[in-house]
Amino acid sequence: MSWSGFSSNSSNPYAGGGRVYVFLLLFLLSLYVYTSQGVIGMAAVLAILPVMALFFAVTLTNQMLTFWALFVINYFVFFLGRMGWLPIPASLPNEALEMLLLVLGILNAEIMRFEKVANLMGIALCIWCAYCTLEVLNNSCSLGLNVGVWYTGFRLIAQQLFYAFLVCSLYIDTPEKLMKYLRLWAALALFASFWCWKQQNIGFNGPEQQFMIVAARTHIVNGITRYFSIFSEAASCGINMAASAVMFFIIALTSKVKRDKIYFLITALACTKTMFASGTRTALFCLIAGFMVYVVLSKSVKLGTAIVISGLLFVGFMKYTTIGNGNNEIRRMRSAFNPEDASSNVRKMNQAVMAKYLKDAPWGIGIGVDYTNVPSNNKFRTLATIPPDSEYVYIWVHTGPIGITVFLITTAMMWLGAFWVVFTRLKNRSYLGIGAGFCAAFVAMQLGGYGNQVLMQFPNCFLFYGCLAIVYNLPRMEKDYIELEKKRYAEQLERERIKEEIRRAKRV
Repeated sequence: MSWSGFSSNSSNPYAGGGRVYVFLLLFLLSLYVYTSQGVIGMAAVLAILPVMALFFAVTLTNQMLTFWALFVINYFVFFLGRMGWLPIPASLPNEALEMLLLVLGILNAEIMRFEKVANLMGIALCIWCAYCTLEVLNNSCSLGLNVGVWYTGFRLIAQQLFYAFLVCSLYIDTPEKLMKYLRLWAALALFASFWCWKQQNIGFNGPEQQFMIVAARTHIVNGITRYFSIFSEAASCGINMAASAVMFFIIALTSKVKRDKIYFLITALACTKTMFASGTRTALFCLIAGFMVYVVLSKSVKLGTAIVISGLLFVGFMKYTTIGNGNNEIRRMRSAFNPEDASSNVRKMNQAVMAKYLKDAPWGIGIGVDYTNVPSNNKFRTLATIPPDSEYVYIWVHTGPIGITVFLITTAMMWLGAFWVVFTRLKNRSYLGIGAGFCAAFVAMQLGGYGNQVLMQFPNCFLFYGCLAIVYNLPRMEKDYIELEKKRYAEQLERERIKEEIRRAKRV
């Protein structure tokens, strides 16, 4: 059997077994949508069924096309929804494509090599998903067993993490795909930066103006507008851009190929500018934390010293001077170093109240439980109504002290495992830079999740859990990457030689 055609005797890739697989995938998707999205989601699937059938048929012969489609759609899903261009539930296209990729991987298991997911990150995510599965039995709020409510929350804090891990582990398995992955991510980040510039200099469009009216309390602070680009809100924008900037700075710094170095450096600078425009103060600490990770992973005292000194000078500039206060973005970010900040104090008071209630709910109030299903006379009603303001606090409230402990341990397992891979198994400097950039970006995003409720939002979860999953497969690709880099570097030298010859000829 040939994967390109499903039949070695037929030139038509959709003949015979191909059609069976298409209908099987559509049937599985329909069942999944009905159980997770209900009647409305099912109606949306039926409405676009012909388009989906055609798309699925095409993807059977080009799995990577499906992956790149997922990557792009995941990045723009909030933007498309805000513009009114996505008449279906926001999570549906993302989950549908992830399911499709996994089913295709199972059908083509001899090529996919599922041993690529047998690593510490996979074990850690299995532990976290198992704990979240047990949470279906949590009845702290005396609401009885409600699988539908539980599954809504389970998809958010567990399932999408596992999907991102599986899909990126299975499909980014060659140096060529890895470089396309980075270039596409950079292109999307540049678009996000451009859209932020558009909001600042041209203005908001109609849907964005409506959003600003609703979110004015958090997006216009002391007369300073916080821009959100294509993201769900300013915090997600700022933290995503900070983590992306760290990654692209590191890759640009370590790359041997001049085109990559310039492209990723421009992307990093654009992301940094967008981070400031978001007015998300946590993002500043995410940026610093990411560089500190690279100081360790670089294994270079000289480089580490330069980064530490630069970081201290930057912190000193922001905390102890008033230079640049005429700029709204700098003034907003500088307030992050103010220990008397009012919003920070409000968060601390809210968390103190939560801690008192959670003493009686070690398993939390339950995954998926919120103010819509906890009655007003319930003792945990307060927990369900206080805004968590942080992904970690959200997990703490819904899964309890036990749950947040499991999450912290499994997250540490994932990151330390990736850290060890980069630190001990990667030898090529530019390749190590890619692995270090992924690790630094993951830590930056986790710190962002500690300060804001952004970790599980689109596109952050797929991007940063996905890139960490790729780190575990980097040793398998290093030999091929070195060959690819040698080839591209030789091409670069040849281009430079030709340009030099042309310059000399012109002088003659």
